[in-house]
Amino acid sequence: MYKKYFPEKRYKITLAFLQEHISTQETILDLGVENPLSEQMRALGYPVKNTSGEDLDIDQSALIKADASVVTAFEIFEHLLNPFQVLEQIKSKKIVISVPLRLWFATAYRSKTDPWDRHYHEFESWQLDWLLEKTGWEIKAAKRWTNPTKKIGIRPLLRWFTPRYYMVYAEKKT
Repeated sequence: MYKKYFPEKRYKITLAFLQEHISTQETILDLGVENPLSEQMRALGYPVKNTSGEDLDIDQSALIKADASVVTAFEIFEHLLNPFQVLEQIKSKKIVISVPLRLWFATAYRSKTDPWDRHYHEFESWQLDWLLEKTGWEIKAAKRWTNPTKKIGIRPLLRWFTPRYYMVYAEKKT
C-alpha cells in the first residue's frame, strides 16, 4: 500500500506538535490523499478526513465544503503554485502547516520520474509567516528542525546544523 520508508523523525515531531496544539476533540481536514501520517493521526484519536487528490491550485471545493475545525497541510504547500488562494479558501479557524525550508546549499526538489512530484516553493520561514499574515492567519506557535543524514560530504554535514523543516500552528484572525 505505502512505501516502507517512513520519515520517523519528521512524523514524531509533527505528531508531538499536533498533540501540543490540537485536541483530539477537533475534527481535521488533512490536505492530500490518505497517507501514513494521517493514519498515525487517527491512531492517536484524531478524527481525520483527507482530500481526494484534487489539484488544490484549481479546485478548492473540498476546502469550501469542509466543516472541519482544523486543517492540516503537511508537506503540501511547497507543491502548490498558489498557496495564497488555498489559504484564503480555508473555512476552519485553525491550521497546522509544515513545509520544507529552502536550503542555500541545495536546489529545490524535483523528481526525475514523476512530473507532479516537485517543489514549486521552498520557503524561508519568514515567507510562510508573511503568506499566513496576508491571508488572515495569526501564528500562535512555530518550530524548525534539522534533518541530518548518514551520508558523507559537505551538504550532509550542513544538514546537521541547518533547519530543513518549519511547522506552524495558526488561528484565523477574527
